[in-house]
Amino acid sequence: MVTRVAVIDRDVCIHKRCNYVCMKVCPPNRMGEECIVVEEDGIYPVISEPICIGCGLCVKKCPVRCISVVNIAQELTDPIYQYGVNTFRLYGLPLPMEGAVSLVGKNGIGKTTAIKLLTGQSKPNFAQFNKEFTGDEILEKLAIETRRFFEKNKEGLRIALKPQQIDKIRDVFKGTVFELLNTVNKEKIAEVTKKFRIEKILKRKLSQLSGGELQKVAIAVAFLKDADIYYFDEVTNYLDIEERLRVAVLIKELAETKSVMMAEHDLTILDYTSDYVHLLYGEENVYGVVSGVKNVRAGINEYIAGYLKEENVRFREYEIKFSKHSESEIKTPAMLKYGTFKKNFTGFSFSSDAGEIRKGEILGLVGKNALGKSLFVKMLAGAEEPDEGESLKIKVSYKPQYITAEPVEVSEVLKVGGTVFEDCKRKLGLAPLMDKKLTEISGGELQRVALTKALTQDADVYLFDEPTAFLDIEQRFEFASLLRKVISETEKSAFVVDHDIVFIDALANRLMVFNGQSSVKGHASAPLSKRQGMNTFLEVAGITMRRDKDSGRPRINKPESQLDRQQRDAGEYFYYDKR
Repeated sequence: MVTRVAVIDRDVCIHKRCNYVCMKVCPPNRMGEECIVVEEDGIYPVISEPICIGCGLCVKKCPVRCISVVNIAQELTDPIYQYGVNTFRLYGLPLPMEGAVSLVGKNGIGKTTAIKLLTGQSKPNFAQFNKEFTGDEILEKLAIETRRFFEKNKEGLRIALKPQQIDKIRDVFKGTVFELLNTVNKEKIAEVTKKFRIEKILKRKLSQLSGGELQKVAIAVAFLKDADIYYFDEVTNYLDIEERLRVAVLIKELAETKSVMMAEHDLTILDYTSDYVHLLYGEENVYGVVSGVKNVRAGINEYIAGYLKEENVRFREYEIKFSKHSESEIKTPAMLKYGTFKKNFTGFSFSSDAGEIRKGEILGLVGKNALGKSLFVKMLAGAEEPDEGESLKIKVSYKPQYITAEPVEVSEVLKVGGTVFEDCKRKLGLAPLMDKKLTEISGGELQRVALTKALTQDADVYLFDEPTAFLDIEQRFEFASLLRKVISETEKSAFVVDHDIVFIDALANRLMVFNGQSSVKGHASAPLSKRQGMNTFLEVAGITMRRDKDSGRPRINKPESQLDRQQRDAGEYFYYDKR
């Protein structure tokens, strides 16, 4: 049996201008059936999924590509939730359990929808929009295990939630950090603020916080609550690797006594924190399916492979591959040499060693937040004038850390062509965005547009500041592949700032390590070999890493484990070969 899913993006649909071309080309319509009709309000087209034959003509002929019709070669029951007629739907539901359970899947696949259902922000509607189900009616339609969870929820499970969109916290609370924490739990403020190292910002208003500071405050708010289940929807955005690890350790400790569910895209943190995972697969913004619960290592490896063993479902045509060895140093002539830089602000000073970047090379810039990584890239790009040193005197393409969304269409921003653009459009899923305005798309979609714009510029050196922010696991590796291809084929060079170790390992040939005291003093090393750079960086971060024996993906060692102690004693923090 085939399950057919039809979705129409009403934010893009231009029914008046195209005069409902989808209705005109639909074969069932031309045979007198009502497969595509105008909905009751007389505005948008509606596709009848039972009548649709899945021919794809409406998809191909739509001038703004706002229609998706997917034939799922898998028998699925009614979705547990659907947002409306011809909109995204979710099949199945993950359930919290003892320990930490994580949701693994790309953006727009239903992770946040699942958390909203579990926390009571949304109610299951089983794709029936003209009926509001009572609590008892919902219970009757649920599978046994899911029914038991909702019965417990009905009895009053205490819930704590760290939301995905932390910016919205500023919209509902205008006071200081201390005032916010004080509304949650007065007794535990000192303990929790020390854990998250936010004591120095307690008197600041939320509107004055950086993204990383606001993220830590949002997580701290969840920790302050006395709950039975804790939900964390994306915890690593804006945080550096040391902060990510600290948060991961705290969540792991919490999961020893409480139930925890987390949605996250940083593979190392997700792997380190979780006991079990649910994989979510399907098609972005069309439908999502929740897998059964899996052991964390086996589950992540199945996600990487794109194949669910127990379900016998292949949900991706390709496997995400990890080299058994780090991206190696290349011995090519220098693209450019740069001198030392110095820059002083009130309360912060920065310096860097001189260095060079080679043709066809990608340099990874790693280190804690507020040590000058973005400042260094800005000085290279000429966006910031150094006190000492000179900006690059060559053509530069620069993707900044923070992206401003203007009220212009994506197609206007990406007025380019050629092979690189077509590769970006296909691999980063830009086709559905081309007729939308930048102000109408999500943070992840805006990031993909900015990366494409930077990558398609004619330049000698490409500068990317935190390109993985808001990208899902698959998009991170697609961009890494695109960037490597462009740099290798053109013999250009790139500097990349990022906090995702798996991403940096897959991308960079050498590393620049930034050290110092955050917000006080920062220094950048000259480019180091991958091994030397990672050992220097991870020693400061206080972690050791190994490669998974099956997939080759980097994994964080459990602190004080035998392998962790072995690597520390050998001075090898980044993978270890005892031979």
